[in-house]
Amino acid sequence: MSRSLAGLSPQSGGDTLAEGIAVKTPGVLTRPIVAELIDEIILVNERQIEWAVGALIEHQRTISEGAGAAGLAAIYSSQERFKNKSVGIVVCGGNIDSRLLGTILNRTLISDGRLVRIRVGISDEPGMLAKIAYSISKHQGNIIEVYHQRLFYNVPAKLAKLDVVIETRGSDHAHNIVTTLRSIGFEVQLLDEQFQSY
Repeated sequence: MSRSLAGLSPQSGGDTLAEGIAVKTPGVLTRPIVAELIDEIILVNERQIEWAVGALIEHQRTISEGAGAAGLAAIYSSQERFKNKSVGIVVCGGNIDSRLLGTILNRTLISDGRLVRIRVGISDEPGMLAKIAYSISKHQGNIIEVYHQRLFYNVPAKLAKLDVVIETRGSDHAHNIVTTLRSIGFEVQLLDEQFQSY
């Protein structure tokens, strides 16, 4: 629709969460109405739509498919434009696959820093796992999963790597956990791209 109103030829991409608005060509009835009444169309990307679906569930307890959450995604993508204004959006359509919804919710936790994966280098001796678990729990981090690897990583025979998935309150909390582990002598690497600056 955005390209059509700009006088450009229609262009379609690949898979999208917003299937309900992913049409190849705007409808002959809809286009003139949009042209007359709409001032601007804000385009959003997949990550913004994904965030909007997750935010609606978490903050409003509302399940929406990607197309139904596109209005919130537009506000999220243009926050300065809508700052300190009263804004109304239409949220419609709950036609979203439960597995896809679960994936979106987990990815939202990861992007918010509330679910992080760390890799910890340890000496392969008794008590190391307990020491790490204690340090994480002392900061109120919740260990979801631990993978202890001695064989497949390129590490010396007396060393090992632990991959730990931790539930946190956010990126600052995750940073505190990592800092504490490093301060007591562990080599810690965050495996999720958005936290590499830690």
